[in-house]
Amino acid sequence: MKTSQTKKKHFFGTSTIGEKGQVVVPAEARDARKLKKGDKLLVFGVGDDTVTFTKLARLEKFASHLEGRLTTIRRIIKKTDSKKSS
Repeated sequence: MKTSQTKKKHFFGTSTIGEKGQVVVPAEARDARKLKKGDKLLVFGVGDDTVTFTKLARLEKFASHLEGRLTTIRRIIKKTDSKKSS
């Protein structure tokens, strides 16, 4: 069975927040995630003290996929809601 790359978790080291609030992403993390200069990252807060980054391009691809599937998604939600009401 093939393990999905998205399910793997990695520890790439540490970073220090600089004077201007900037964070340097370790080279190993940049290489592993194919991050390059100019890439846009979204920053999310999880819980009280966790910050995560994701590529904007990845989210845009996902949103585009969802948009293409929106009619199907709405139909499934409607069916699910109808079953709950029964």
